[in-house]
Amino acid sequence: MVRWSELHVFSKEYEIVLIGLALSFLISAVLFLLTYYLAPKELEPEKLSPYECGFDPFSDARQSFDVKFYLVSILFIIFDLEVMFLVPWALTLAHLGLFGLLTMFLFLAVLTLVFSMNGLKVLWTGIS
Repeated sequence: MVRWSELHVFSKEYEIVLIGLALSFLISAVLFLLTYYLAPKELEPEKLSPYECGFDPFSDARQSFDVKFYLVSILFIIFDLEVMFLVPWALTLAHLGLFGLLTMFLFLAVLTLVFSMNGLKVLWTGIS
């Protein structure tokens, strides 16, 4: 059973968080309503026309893309995750010493080798 005094202390600790959340929701609601009521309502033909790099559209927008575009995006995500591992390593490098340095170089070497063996081959020759 939770006592009232314990609950009161808990609520005092998070009072500022709840005030911040309420204030952010209030500001968001006010800004949303302001833009909803103050924005122009009529749609112009230029606004409704499709835009494709300044040219008139010459084909259907629902065309299939080459797999290479998806592979580039997956490679970007992989290297973005690599940076996620590099940041904490860089922050603790002074404490890790030579072992930490060699371990990260091994990690980067394996990642580079795997990418160069598989990624470039698939990226430039296509999937077979």
